[in-house]
Amino acid sequence: MASRLPSGEIHVILGPMFAGKTTALLRRIQAEKDCGRSVAVIKPERDTRYGFDSVVTHDGVRMPCFSLLELSALRDKMGDAAYQKLNVIGIDEAQFFEDLYDFCCNAADLEGKIIVVAGLDGDYLRKRFGSVLDVVPLADSVTKLTARCEICGRRAFFTLRKTNDTQTELIAGADVYMPVCRQHYVNGKATKSMLALQVSSTAQSLK
Repeated sequence: MASRLPSGEIHVILGPMFAGKTTALLRRIQAEKDCGRSVAVIKPERDTRYGFDSVVTHDGVRMPCFSLLELSALRDKMGDAAYQKLNVIGIDEAQFFEDLYDFCCNAADLEGKIIVVAGLDGDYLRKRFGSVLDVVPLADSVTKLTARCEICGRRAFFTLRKTNDTQTELIAGADVYMPVCRQHYVNGKATKSMLALQVSSTAQSLK
């Protein structure tokens, strides 16, 4: 009779930027490693803010990682034997992986691995970002973190983009984004709209 794989798990960590999602992810991965489990951390290949081969928190905590375009490439990157021995997989900036849902299903349901997912649930427009929310129905646990509003210090649930760039995927840090409460998210968007109108009006008058 074939031996059964251990039961897999999926744990999701959500929140705006600067809420400590990566810190919580690395803390969980380190705890699993300290218990003797084999671990691996993945981040998207396009995220090169702190280097290519490490996941780094905003306050400088660092852990080696695999930088991948797709999560499904992990087995080939590690080699089949190493992948088979792997117990725990941490996924940072999970909103950028298009195959997140399928990978989590296969790794947890069929391969018995523990998956820890950290990512944004919403973009700067407060709309769903990638497929992180699709993984919630699969999850054993979901943790919603908050930051501190950069303007008033209250709990921040949203990410405000400081620039007028409109593309959904704009990887940047505190130079472009800040965490804000509901009031200052709404006020910030209104202020940016007024400034945009003023700039447009000035440009028209100069023609």
